[in-house]
Amino acid sequence: MDQIIQKKDNGRVKIITGLRRSGKSYLLFNLFRKYLLESGVGEDQIIGLSLDDISNAKYRNPFDLNNLVNERIVDKRKRYYILIDEIQFVAEVQNPYVPDANEKITFIDVVLGWMKIPNADVYVTGSNSKMLSTDILTQFRDRGDEIRVSPLSYAEVYEHYQGDKRNAWRDYYTYGGMPLVWSMKNHEEKSRYLRDLFTRTYIKDVLERHKIKNDAEVLEILLNVLASGIGSLTNPRRISNTFESERNLKIAPDTIASYLGYFLDAFLIQKAERYDVKGRKYIKTPVKYYYSDPGLRNARLGFRQMEETHLMENVLFNDLIRRGFDVDVGVVEHNTRDASGNNIRKQLEVDFVVNRGDERYYIQSALSIAAPDKRKQEIASLIRIPDSFRKIVVVKDYIMPWQDDYGIRYVGIEDFLLDESLIAR
Repeated sequence: MDQIIQKKDNGRVKIITGLRRSGKSYLLFNLFRKYLLESGVGEDQIIGLSLDDISNAKYRNPFDLNNLVNERIVDKRKRYYILIDEIQFVAEVQNPYVPDANEKITFIDVVLGWMKIPNADVYVTGSNSKMLSTDILTQFRDRGDEIRVSPLSYAEVYEHYQGDKRNAWRDYYTYGGMPLVWSMKNHEEKSRYLRDLFTRTYIKDVLERHKIKNDAEVLEILLNVLASGIGSLTNPRRISNTFESERNLKIAPDTIASYLGYFLDAFLIQKAERYDVKGRKYIKTPVKYYYSDPGLRNARLGFRQMEETHLMENVLFNDLIRRGFDVDVGVVEHNTRDASGNNIRKQLEVDFVVNRGDERYYIQSALSIAAPDKRKQEIASLIRIPDSFRKIVVVKDYIMPWQDDYGIRYVGIEDFLLDESLIAR
């Protein structure tokens, strides 16, 4: 809301993106609409339309949509607010005025036209990152602002949690932050809702959007493979080998890469690249994938494989992304000796290399460091990083934040998620 209000009437289109059912429509049509009305904007000045509603299917034609909006803008003395939900449903159609040129009219053409109306302010939502975050921002150049909506954070859930708040963390890493989940009363309702989101919304969207006819089962299996391997390094070839060895299915790595791209575009998963901290360069492959919501990840596996250590890492990654950081997986190389005394080059992992502007943090996620050997293992990479940026170990345990002789800071996961200032302290 703060971002939308700050960008109101700035002459640019506001592009609200994020996973379907994460709250984009509520943000635009409830919270922001209420704000406009309370600010003195009249009902007739708000032109709102949800294109994923079957009753509005007619307006998925760009000409019909454009006509509807233009017909509502009747008074040049008033400011109009155009709110269009799920803009990616607008179809590409042949330009009837240039029939021989194979020219297509898209939602981008429609929105560009609205931006030329001097008394109009335009807001669109969409659930496809490639279509919206890339293509539309490129088309609009300096005339578009993206506002990303994530599922509810742990801090947001904790603030409104009903019941003993000692259970809030357990429930959050189990059911995640999809808003509707938190209005449901029991495990059966929550699990059914999260499972249905895949079959009725996410997988259906990918199949229809990319015109995939016969690979629904492959998409289902791929989602399960990713869910089982959150926090593990992988690439399309490794996943292809998994399909062949465990499912007896031969799926080409290029096909796997395409399907991973579709899930990324739909904001269902997120990718963390590997970064060589000492060499200051990116390593192309393998990478890590995380689910954008831990509840959705758990639903894929029928709420089995509930390893808190991996779920904690997934939640931490999501929260850092939500805060506006760029998050990579760090690699620190160092020389050591094997049992025979031979020199070997070893790679140690930093869970997250976190950047925002001139800020940088190195973060390890650890369920516990109570045992000295475990703590030594967790900080092995951090103590070999040759710079002075802050290094943090986030643990599951309830602890008072403290700092060791290496300057490494230790904080509990709940404190870290509830107090964003802890990262810099």
